[in-house]
Amino acid sequence: QVQLVESGGGLVQAGDSLRLSCAASGRTFSSYAMGWFRQAPGKEREFVATISWYGGSTYYTDSVKGRFTISRDNAKNTVYLQMNSLKPEDTGVYYCARSRRGISTMSNEYEYWGQGTQVTVSS
Repeated sequence: QVQLVESGGGLVQAGDSLRLSCAASGRTFSSYAMGWFRQAPGKEREFVATISWYGGSTYYTDSVKGRFTISRDNAKNTVYLQMNSLKPEDTGVYYCARSRRGISTMSNEYEYWGQGTQVTVSS
């Protein structure tokens, strides 16, 4: 069984930075692509970023390009999301997830999910 545990969320002001971490259990972490999604109050969960198993390929939703960076450390079984220049519209619960195969923007392509970490950006 794979467990994903997110951390690093919090309350910040617009323009601030946060780094989210997602620690994964299991020995096969490095074999799978990982992704970050978020859900704002009253809205559906949306894709944020994804990274390939070796970290060489990444993809972002347009609204975070140039501000967010996804990375991973396979030796630590951890994936990160560095968030800079945060905006109030970035507010939501952020989830990390393990893909069933390669990188994807579709939530149904992800098999395991963390419990989420709250990010709140005040204006």
